[in-house]
Amino acid sequence: MDKLELKLPPVAIACLIGLMMWLVARIPLGEQIFPSTIRLELTALFLLLGAVVGLSGVIAFKRHKTTVDPTRPDKASTLVTTGIYQISRNPMYLGLLLLLAAWSCYLSHLLAMLLLIPFVLYMNRFQIRPEERMMEGLFGPQFEIYRRNVRRWL
Repeated sequence: MDKLELKLPPVAIACLIGLMMWLVARIPLGEQIFPSTIRLELTALFLLLGAVVGLSGVIAFKRHKTTVDPTRPDKASTLVTTGIYQISRNPMYLGLLLLLAAWSCYLSHLLAMLLLIPFVLYMNRFQIRPEERMMEGLFGPQFEIYRRNVRRWL
């Protein structure tokens, strides 16, 4: 299982989960979860939040001139702890989760929504934990203090 660590880009995982959501939404379960009157509003809200949160993370990394390559966290040159990183240690992944939440709202299907859980579990196990090990090695006590003060997701 360790062979999956840092191998698949998170965007690819999000796309795969999104495709799975679309496929399971084809299974008839009765009525949609959200009434059509609020479905599009919820979708737009999560879409906007996901874009803002995710892009804020990318912009902060670019400003600090550190890598945004999720398969090479060992190339990080700076521990970014300001801006959106004061709220979440993983805003780029949180942004992807919010985009998937938008997609699940649009699909308005229970099984599609439940697929948000495997996304979080996969990201925690195969992306975030290995990254955290590397950050601990690169930034030592500075990262440990940051980890104690800022939540992984929200």
